[in-house]
Amino acid sequence: MSRYAAAHIDPQGPGDARPTALQIVQHEGFKGKLTGKVAVVTGVSSGLGIETARALAATGATLYLTARNLERAEAALADIFDSSTMTLVQMDQASLESVRIAAQTILSQTSQISLLIANAGVMAIPDLSLLKSALLAGSSSAFQSRVVMLSSAGHRVGGINSSDNYHYQKGGYNPWAAYAQSKTANVYMANEIERRYGSQGLHAYSLNPGIAATGIIGQLSSEEIMGMLQDEAMLKAQKGLDQGAATTIYAAISKDLEGRGGLYLNDCSEAEMGEQDGDRMSGKSAPHSFDPKNEARLWKDSLELVGLSD
Repeated sequence: MSRYAAAHIDPQGPGDARPTALQIVQHEGFKGKLTGKVAVVTGVSSGLGIETARALAATGATLYLTARNLERAEAALADIFDSSTMTLVQMDQASLESVRIAAQTILSQTSQISLLIANAGVMAIPDLSLLKSALLAGSSSAFQSRVVMLSSAGHRVGGINSSDNYHYQKGGYNPWAAYAQSKTANVYMANEIERRYGSQGLHAYSLNPGIAATGIIGQLSSEEIMGMLQDEAMLKAQKGLDQGAATTIYAAISKDLEGRGGLYLNDCSEAEMGEQDGDRMSGKSAPHSFDPKNEARLWKDSLELVGLSD
């Protein structure tokens, strides 16, 4: 059992006893210990990305941080700019060309990367293929490279569509099913990375950061938001942003995970397997979370969709 399990038994809302991302760095003994290592984090202009970058800065790693709005990201991270080695790179996840340019910018300055944290969503998929060689080169016997994919408990609603219906071309669009598909895709990517590259020292993890006020609820109706605000259990489960980034940092540096990946994490621990009940509040993984056949299919289809070779 993870050393952090007890703190998550009885949540009392943001700022309770659950660890923050920075506390994970301290507890794991990584403060100042990643000097000379390179970490890439996508989506650092708001929410969990800011706290993830702030915690990684404490490790001493050299940071390459991507954001659509560089001014917003710079303002959000102003308190650590002077004490950290970091470079902000513009990237719009909706544009493959923007992703390519961002990757080329990073690779022009470093040939070795130890951490890739896909905080900004599934459109970080091209990053792996473009940064794969650097991630493999950045792995060492003391600290093997890691890719961290932010998924969600929302993945428990369902799996992925057929190859000819990822974008609901055949109709039947449902916003929660579409969200579940994108979050299952995050899990599948991590699993497939582990299967393909784990033996070469490149490991991958997917995780549920938990409920945090990141602005992701902006597309919900006022009725849905009011329902959430009146849900006492949900309010108690909610984390502060610094707590919401804790499982990401746990995946990135925990010694408990060294040398093994393909895991779905929740509350700074390896998650248990749950039932196929669609419970979006559960921290357990769904039965469809580990599916080698569909993981390989999605990997192949993803490369074809973005025009990359395996």
